[in-house]
Amino acid sequence: MADAAGNPRPCSRPIAVLVLVLLAAAAAPAASGGGSAAVNGDRLRAEQIRKQASDAAASAAALAAASRRLHLDRARHLRLLSSLHRNLTATLRSLSLAVASASEPASASAGDEARRIDLQANDLIRAARAAIAESKPLFDPQLKIQRLKDAIFAQNELLARAKKRGAFASLIAAKSIPKPLHCLTVRLTAERIASPERYADPVRPPPALEDPALFHYAIFSDNVLAASCVVRSAVANSHDPSKHVFHVVTDRMNLGAMQVIIRRMDLKGAHFEVKAFEDYKFLNSSYVPVLRQLESANLQKFYFENKVENATKDASNMKFRNPKYLSMLNHLRFYLPEMYPKLHRILFLDDDVVVQRDLTGLWKIDMEGKVNGAVETCFGSFHRYAQYMNFSHPLIKAKFNPNACGWAYGMNFFDLDSWRREKSTEQYHYWQNQNENRTLWKLGTLPPGLITFYSTTKPLDKSWHVLGLGYNPSISMEEIRNAAVVHFNGNMKPWLDIGMNQFRHLWTKYVDYDDEYIRQCNFAPP
Repeated sequence: MADAAGNPRPCSRPIAVLVLVLLAAAAAPAASGGGSAAVNGDRLRAEQIRKQASDAAASAAALAAASRRLHLDRARHLRLLSSLHRNLTATLRSLSLAVASASEPASASAGDEARRIDLQANDLIRAARAAIAESKPLFDPQLKIQRLKDAIFAQNELLARAKKRGAFASLIAAKSIPKPLHCLTVRLTAERIASPERYADPVRPPPALEDPALFHYAIFSDNVLAASCVVRSAVANSHDPSKHVFHVVTDRMNLGAMQVIIRRMDLKGAHFEVKAFEDYKFLNSSYVPVLRQLESANLQKFYFENKVENATKDASNMKFRNPKYLSMLNHLRFYLPEMYPKLHRILFLDDDVVVQRDLTGLWKIDMEGKVNGAVETCFGSFHRYAQYMNFSHPLIKAKFNPNACGWAYGMNFFDLDSWRREKSTEQYHYWQNQNENRTLWKLGTLPPGLITFYSTTKPLDKSWHVLGLGYNPSISMEEIRNAAVVHFNGNMKPWLDIGMNQFRHLWTKYVDYDDEYIRQCNFAPP
């Protein structure tokens, strides 16, 4: 900033002192010999504050320079206008004298002088008008405000376009398959083809797969590495792996690779099955609304004929144009009772979670007749039903409370007996059919889940399921350490280059970097 004389106010000096103090604070923990984690944390905080102070000092210096330039411009225009005022006054005085002389008899020379002065005055008047027009923005607050508004509007337009392009680029980075992951799938599939007898399913399925006395998990994924990390983390943190059963379902294309990677793991006695969703014959377009909708020309055009320039027009809705939202692997979660008819309870896990402690305590929870046990995600006005559904539609408005609290998929404990009693799958079919033209909610599985289990969800303690490791860098490590399951929901998955480094180790410790196929595909160990 600048004072009346055009000199900058002494604002950068206190900021420089603050920077020195912060640097000293950053160095102090290292000299004290405290724990390395605390030292690193203090250094990181001090570095962040130092950067903020440095940015503030740079901004203050830029504002001071701008203020000096403005003051110099005003002073220059003030001198110019003052000079013009003096010249015009002198010219007017001379013109008055010349006109008086020209009125006397035999004063032809006086008339010529008057005409000369008149021309000189016209030149001065033109110069004065130009100077006034040039100086007006400096002295007219309304014009200055309007120009500033126009500049801000133009910058906001540029920022909005940049955000949309950035969101689109981020979406591409998040949904693209990394080369090592593609390599792993191909090599595992080749191994399955080369050694079919080694990875063949048993002729008779083991009884444990249908034993309701055991602890059953459902994992639906086409990502072989991610699914293997979920299974490995759950086994590693269970008290008695032999009592746990993992039902892994993928698609036909990834079935061989998934069978190989699961069978190569040391499951410590845990039971498992790997199937393709195509093996469940009841999943057909005559029964499943999503499969029927996927056959419609309008929906195919919405997904598969969308151009890049159109996709970037609406960054907030861009992610819903991903065809994965109509993938059966995403909607299998609504058919658990039919897939596992002899089970009473089952735990559903997404493939981007990591299990950090034994989960058998979930089977001891009294569900009170509810179907879905989930961690609620609402706080303040965020993650309420109004954010997921179209409450201007009469069907939604009549049936649901817009302020009802949302919950998260990723770790959900389902009471299948209550599910069958409440006919939840039929409810899901009803609402999915109503939303064929996408007027009730955007695409995805959470809105229909919120609707299907609207009055049949039991809130679980938040320590069971901590979310946000794929988009929120400010989650505290203490909260993560206390979590039973951590969820990398968001675009920054730990197997992608854009994953957040401060959380990636929670996932990579369950990757078997000694496996020959993982080594061959150049997965870089942490």
